[in-house]
Amino acid sequence: MTSTMTTAADLAADTATAVPALSAREQEELIRTHMPLVGHLVRDMLSRIPNHIHRDDLTSAGLHALVTAARGWDQTRGIPFHRFATTRIRGAILDELRSLDWATRSVRTKARATDTTRQQLTTTLGRTPTNEELAQALGTTTTDLHQTDNDVQRATVLSLQGFTTSSADDLVTERTPGPEDMLIRREQIGYLHHAIAALPERLQVVITEYFLKERPMADIAADLGVTESRISQLRAEALSLLKDGLNTHLDPELAPAPENPESITARRRASYYANIAGNTNLHSRLAMTNAQGFTPLATPVRTAA
Repeated sequence: MTSTMTTAADLAADTATAVPALSAREQEELIRTHMPLVGHLVRDMLSRIPNHIHRDDLTSAGLHALVTAARGWDQTRGIPFHRFATTRIRGAILDELRSLDWATRSVRTKARATDTTRQQLTTTLGRTPTNEELAQALGTTTTDLHQTDNDVQRATVLSLQGFTTSSADDLVTERTPGPEDMLIRREQIGYLHHAIAALPERLQVVITEYFLKERPMADIAADLGVTESRISQLRAEALSLLKDGLNTHLDPELAPAPENPESITARRRASYYANIAGNTNLHSRLAMTNAQGFTPLATPVRTAA
């Protein structure tokens, strides 16, 4: 009962502050015209997730988001409807995927405990703990740690490659993105390359070799003289840095606030974020791609500090 009343109150508040909505006919026309957009986004997502996910589940969530977008679009803000709808649809698809996540609660609990303990040890030791130190702190074995990591990796439906291959704005009904969309995409790719170049050397090697050169983890481990488990740990650390570093510059609202800004880990992360900003400008970001948005370079170029 409380949930229903809250929802009604929220809707009333939205109605009171929103601009006059489109007519029913205009909403219907927007929905009909942009239904192919749902198909584009679903097909793109299906190419990057496990095969057991059904298209119908994602399509249903996407269509519901499209209807909601048509009802809530404010044309006076100057945001094209296809971009507004794409954000809503993509978010709805991701929410549906999270609800379909096959990972058991115990796997998620173990993963959270591992991450928390790793962060605590990193703060205490001033460096990333070894698997042996982490296992000892958790009261488990390195074999169990590796198994938990594998379980979580299999449950993850998005990857760094998913970020670099295409963005939501590219998957619209037009045959090619407009000039503004292309510039945004090229800037995102440029930021990604500069963020990789700003990583500590060993983390940069792991990301470059594993994702950009697509080398097996065993080969990378042999080159660096460490175990595959250590490479997996370095990869996770690098992806976390990249995610937070990109969010800091591209979407600050998603960037996490450190619990203790004076801690060694927080200061190192802040230094990394600053390095990204210091090594990038509009010209250098756009230089990473050509006018068509393709990256001619196989590896990121380290810019001068």
